[in-house]
Amino acid sequence: MKTRAPKNRKDYQPIKVYCFPDERETIEQQAHSTGLSKSSYLLRVGMGYPIRSIVDHHQVEELVKINGDLGRLGGLMKLWLSSGKPAPGIDARTIRETLKKIDRTQDQMLVLMQKVLRPQAEPISSPGTSPRTSSQKDDDT
Repeated sequence: MKTRAPKNRKDYQPIKVYCFPDERETIEQQAHSTGLSKSSYLLRVGMGYPIRSIVDHHQVEELVKINGDLGRLGGLMKLWLSSGKPAPGIDARTIRETLKKIDRTQDQMLVLMQKVLRPQAEPISSPGTSPRTSSQKDDDT
């Protein structure tokens, strides 16, 4: 009879962690706040991966909605301008500045969203070591 090759983590031996009830409760609360199971939470902590709060993901979703609204606003302004009926008292310079400000705001929001949702595949660097940038990783391959 052939032995089957393990396909996932559940096919391997688990690690037991002995802790006091208050420690267990803390771990459970922290895992719940990240939206992870206790096992996934402890594995990521043990492997040195950054732990992100589930609140971060909700905030990014809100930023995505706002970013879409800004894009639609810019599109409506361009449509309004192309109709040939500009409002009195609003000059072309003001409109161009407003459109540029919308674009800059969208760019800033994209940078913020990327910071919040950085890949969790990179372990946190140990004290005394500097984190590698993506260009450093590419040079090594």
